[in-house]
Amino acid sequence: MLPLASASHRLHGTVARHLGIAILSGRTPPGTVLPGEIAASESLSVSRTAYREAIRTLSAKGLVESRPKAGTRVTERGRWNLLDPDILAWAFETEPGEAFIHDLFELRQIVEPAAAELAALRRGAPHLDRMRQALDGMARHGLAVPAGRAADQAFHHAILEATGNAPLIALSSSIAAAVTWTTIYKQRRRALPRDPLPEHRALFEAIAAGEGALARARMAELIRLALADTESSMVE
Repeated sequence: MLPLASASHRLHGTVARHLGIAILSGRTPPGTVLPGEIAASESLSVSRTAYREAIRTLSAKGLVESRPKAGTRVTERGRWNLLDPDILAWAFETEPGEAFIHDLFELRQIVEPAAAELAALRRGAPHLDRMRQALDGMARHGLAVPAGRAADQAFHHAILEATGNAPLIALSSSIAAAVTWTTIYKQRRRALPRDPLPEHRALFEAIAAGEGALARARMAELIRLALADTESSMVE
């Protein structure tokens, strides 16, 4: 039986999470035809409406496709929206695999240093204020607790916002989710090996000073160190 949903989480979201984790973990691999609506809703002890809405959610994220008379089938991995914040969360609720983690850091190295350079050239006072507030939150809470990780998310989000580039800003939720889940992942066995706040402050100083090339270099170094921390956690 599926655990009851909390008051803050609608039931179909709980069903979607349950099914999504099974798909991302490989327990329900691509090509699998899911049970019919009646059988599935009974096995999960949820209404057919909740199950139907969950399947719609998974379909919108590219994880499944439904066809008349053919049923609902898990799609190939290449069709999954791997940058969807929910999919990232579900992936990290299991062991996501080293290749996927390296892919996320590679994506960050492609996107975020360039974004930091643009932010240094285009930022306004409100952007800098949000970055300062985020740094204060990181310093106050630390990255071992949700409040500190939320502040870290806010810092990276503010940088992307400061670029003024709409497609880059649209990536902010995905980048922030990748930052958060890799941070949680590398703390799953032990505390963080070092305090990443100094690199964040150095990056902020470059952006505040309008030093585009320096901001790019400091963001690249911040990501390099974060990857090194994550790789260290993998071998323990």
